[in-house]
Amino acid sequence: MNIEQFMLGYKAAWEQRNPTMFAALFVPDGKYHNTPFQVQQGTAQLEEYWKRVQLQEDVKVTFEILAATATTGIAHWHVTYQVASEELFQIWAKSTGTSLVARKPGDALPRMVLDGVLQATLGGGACAEARIWWHSLPQPA
Repeated sequence: MNIEQFMLGYKAAWEQRNPTMFAALFVPDGKYHNTPFQVQQGTAQLEEYWKRVQLQEDVKVTFEILAATATTGIAHWHVTYQVASEELFQIWAKSTGTSLVARKPGDALPRMVLDGVLQATLGGGACAEARIWWHSLPQPA
């Protein structure tokens, strides 16, 4: 697997909101750092973490490969999605330090924009470790 193949799988797993597809991108004890200070390791943790994307609708992922070698790669990615549940909005609101939406109970849930960079270490036909650095904000109306 190279970075292009990994990112195509990442895009498909996110757009299809599929935790099994996401975990299959990694070696059995693979690591995914969704922030610099959090890591999910192994198939069960990867699948459990990725279940949160099932609370997103109309997901659109684009990416550009910035650097690639035989065993590593860096990509810039961009995602938009419609928040589909109050639960997901609260997860996002608790994890963000900026751009918190002033919402009243019953207000429409926002469409989100995420922009980030992913660095992957690849080997054994899959990803051994991926790290992402990203930021998000509600899409302007």
